Amino acid sequence: MKKLVLGTLLMAGMLCHGPAAAAVEYKIVTASERGTYIKIGRDLAQFVAPSADIQLDALPSAGSAENVRLLRYEPGIKLALVQSDVYQSFLDIAAGGNAAARDMIAPLRVIMPLYNEEIYFVVRADSERNFIHEIKNAKINAGESGSGTALTSATLYRLMFGEAMPDASASYLSNEEALAKLVTDKTLDVVAVVAGQPAKLLVDMKPESRKLIKLLKFDPGHPSSKAVLKTYFQASVRASNYPNLLTEDIAGLAVKAFLVTYDFQLKDTESHLRGMARSLCQNFSVLQEKGHPKWREVELALPDLGRGWFYYGPTTRELRSCIAGEPARKRVVSRAKPSPPPAKECPQQERILGLCK
Repeated sequence: MKKLVLGTLLMAGMLCHGPAAAAVEYKIVTASERGTYIKIGRDLAQFVAPSADIQLDALPSAGSAENVRLLRYEPGIKLALVQSDVYQSFLDIAAGGNAAARDMIAPLRVIMPLYNEEIYFVVRADSERNFIHEIKNAKINAGESGSGTALTSATLYRLMFGEAMPDASASYLSNEEALAKLVTDKTLDVVAVVAGQPAKLLVDMKPESRKLIKLLKFDPGHPSSKAVLKTYFQASVRASNYPNLLTEDIAGLAVKAFLVTYDFQLKDTESHLRGMARSLCQNFSVLQEKGHPKWREVELALPDLGRGWFYYGPTTRELRSCIAGEPARKRVVSRAKPSPPPAKECPQQERILGLCK
């Protein structure tokens, strides 16, 4: 009897003083192992997620377009990094009647805007091209199929020249494969790269690289620039970030990066994501001090979004209350409106986004 009583008391003690619940396992999809997105994802995993009782795994991917699909349909993926032009393209195509695009983008929500990501167009050092607006009819590696880079390349080309990038002169290789072809067999004329500076791919280049390749400049005074700057932003590619490639800063272009989630309704998921937002706010100075240099360009704010874009209500309330130093209050979150019936055509933009059947 004594042993039974003692065993019962010990069991009760274990129940009362047992270990804390394990952290929930979430995933964030980023981009290439050599890009900026995966560093940002790992920073969130290291400096933000633990305080929200989340074990966050930063996964590499083909880029923003694939991230939208993975976030929408892949179990366990709760966060994604997505370029603004990719997100907007899904919205535009959905509004045009594409049911696949509508189903994919309608339930996605923005947590917060992050930073501008630079767009690079790389050519051989002996190329006659010096400016981005000179890439017309060139053999261009637009970026991997399904990536944000490929969509950015196609969008920029269309904005500059009023027509789609010719399929016959476009390829969709990885950055590494494309750069090798650019300087060896010369079957490519231009390689497009999208990555926040300092981009590891360019940082790791040796001093002799300057004899092999160069970056094209953006000319804000060119007639095509007005249309381009309605979607993209002017940027400066700094020589201090790429001393083996540049002797001086050059004018460039950039696209905005966003931290995105799904419109989760489950209370447990909603609670953890609120904790993630609170921790992001509280550890923001740590991110800027110890994280990737791009964190220093991020503003802890929730500006108005474009038409068809929506913030995720639970994280929005948490971030706003943290920024203001007030307790969070619940409010109604607006929903995306249904779009018209599906369209029949499948142009280049939709092919890149993987929306063709």
